[in-house]
Amino acid sequence: MNTWSAVGPELRRLRHQAGYTLTELSLAVNYSKGYLSKVERGKVKPSPDLVRRVDTFLRAKGALRRLVEPSPRNRTAAVRANDDAGPVDRRWELDPAELLAVGVDTLIGTVLKRPGHATSSGGTALLDALTTQLEQSRALGQCCDPATLLPVLEAQTRSVVALLSTGAPRDRLPLLVLASRFAEFAGWMAQEAGMVRAALSWTADAVLLAQAGEDPHLASYALVRRALVTLYDGDSSGTIGLAAQAQTDGRLPPRIRGLAAQREAQGHALAGDELACMRALERARRSLAAAEGDAGPGPVIGTTNLADPAAMVTGWCLYDLGSPREAAQVLDRECHRIPENALRTRTRYGFRRALAHAAAGEVEHSCAIAQGLLDMSVATPSATVRSDIRRLSDELGRYRVNRAVRELQPALAWALKPALI
Repeated sequence: MNTWSAVGPELRRLRHQAGYTLTELSLAVNYSKGYLSKVERGKVKPSPDLVRRVDTFLRAKGALRRLVEPSPRNRTAAVRANDDAGPVDRRWELDPAELLAVGVDTLIGTVLKRPGHATSSGGTALLDALTTQLEQSRALGQCCDPATLLPVLEAQTRSVVALLSTGAPRDRLPLLVLASRFAEFAGWMAQEAGMVRAALSWTADAVLLAQAGEDPHLASYALVRRALVTLYDGDSSGTIGLAAQAQTDGRLPPRIRGLAAQREAQGHALAGDELACMRALERARRSLAAAEGDAGPGPVIGTTNLADPAAMVTGWCLYDLGSPREAAQVLDRECHRIPENALRTRTRYGFRRALAHAAAGEVEHSCAIAQGLLDMSVATPSATVRSDIRRLSDELGRYRVNRAVRELQPALAWALKPALI
């Protein structure tokens, strides 16, 4: 028997128990009465979004979701691939002269050639220049194809590591920490390009570099990054487990602890556990607030383009919890606070905002939001954002007769074309 066929009888039982008619449930979850009737009678397979919304509205505490949850053996193939990937390519174990040559035309090479900026006496100037280069790369990552940026990031990481053989001993640890940040960002760009195996490999490299630089906490953040892979794979338990594991270190800097708590909250939202989600979000708020005056070694880890990361993630979670109207309200407010030049961030949360409005039945407004994002999504392609565009296309597909939807669908189809890697 199909696992989803059990949803109908349970849905009917929960609806009767709560005292709602089909008409009342239809109005609450924005699905037609006829469709809900077919679901209850086992005539059609319920959409995942419907299951989320009904589960939340009827306060089923995840009971309906668990009936359609994917089998564990089908989950998170990408994460398992990292476990049997074999030896990681240690990109920095090459001849230092060759490594430095790779980046000779970058900002690093330019700084090294300037009078007064030799590594033996200008360590501070060099570290400042490298930090600036990382910030510039992050800015590029907001407005260009991640697959195009990856070779540049590899060259930059090699160049920073190569400087270890020529720099002053006092610069060794800061250089290793900087190299770890370059490698970590390369991992994020690889994931955005849809290269999950490469993303996990880069993140593993970043952890080793950070540990060599006596920054032991990036390993915990690597778990947060892996939890993002499981989140997009629809594996709520894997996401919660990895995020919880990241928080076991009592000495963890508050920013990483806050980012881990946010990811845990997203996992709980995916599982339909509202109470656990809100508790994790509250921990995230406290930790991120504490992090504002407690910077760790090296450049800031994670996004710097969100005015209130916990608030934005709250909107994200509300959608996954099956409360699209509340999600749309939060995302409306927070998306307007994203800097204009942060195109990738605007696209990521903007499509989630459009999705929330579509799920709330505000179809024309959803289409207007999406229309303003499509050019950015093509200019800054993202494998993770593409998953939300696909969900938006499916959601709007329920309103095919709507003029705004008909006009938008060709552009959505173009944005969903497979990325060329």
